[in-house]
Amino acid sequence: MTTRKSGRWALQDAKNRLSEVVDAALRGQPQVVTRRGVETAVIISHDAYARLAAVQSDQRPSLVEYLLDGPAVEGGEAFERIKLRPRTRA
Repeated sequence: MTTRKSGRWALQDAKNRLSEVVDAALRGQPQVVTRRGVETAVIISHDAYARLAAVQSDQRPSLVEYLLDGPAVEGGEAFERIKLRPRTRA
């Protein structure tokens, strides 16, 4: 049951043609491997795995890092503060 267009491989076919399976995964086409007709594994490129692992393991920057990595202020100067008076109590 080898179907290259759909990216589905019977386990024995995937073992016999592993190089072709890996090449397809490197082209960005996830390859599904079945055992006795049941989908059991997916082969993806290492880059795709790294992106998924980073999202799942929460390797995102902290809020402070995210804000500090933002675009620079035009001209490189600090913001001008608006002078406000405190409210008076009624």
